[in-house]
Amino acid sequence: MAIVLQKGQKTDITKTNPGIRSVIIGMGWNSGSVEIDIDAAAFALGANGKVETDNDFVFYNNSNWNNGAIIHTRNQNSSNGDREQLKIEISKIPVKVTKVAFTCTIYDFEKRAQSFGQVKNAYIRVVNGETNVEIARYNLDNNLSVETAVVVGELYRHNSEWKFNPIGSGYKGGLNALCSDFGVTVDEKPVPPKPVQ
Repeated sequence: MAIVLQKGQKTDITKTNPGIRSVIIGMGWNSGSVEIDIDAAAFALGANGKVETDNDFVFYNNSNWNNGAIIHTRNQNSSNGDREQLKIEISKIPVKVTKVAFTCTIYDFEKRAQSFGQVKNAYIRVVNGETNVEIARYNLDNNLSVETAVVVGELYRHNSEWKFNPIGSGYKGGLNALCSDFGVTVDEKPVPPKPVQ
């Protein structure tokens, strides 16, 4: 049975699941009758908390990182409730990467005047990629209001093992704010168009 985590309550992933090679990070939410376009992404970070290159930002237009170490599978709307998923091949993550941060941002939030205050029942879950068994889940409390981006959780390396840390920290400024914080170059040009689903 999956562990339901509280904010900041870290849990082991690899030590208690010996031989695990991959995990699926599933994220879901509900915006009721309001159509809100939310995108999941991942940032592969070094010890300084920054990406080494802009390519270390995995999102809908850069969906396969480091030969499949992180794969963004785009929108799911699957029977398990996940809206978006990222697949992580643990053994393929380079030693220089000490943390993978998972985020959600609202697409075109300024034009649509939207924020995470309109989003309910958001969660992130970690699933064993071989057995499809859920290992841990974090349900975000509904205390976000004007934020347009959220760092939902992170996988991080502790010695030779991987652990999961639920974070749930909101940002104003959407994707650009996250990119700046994690060291991704932010251009003034528009964000590339989203692929047709």
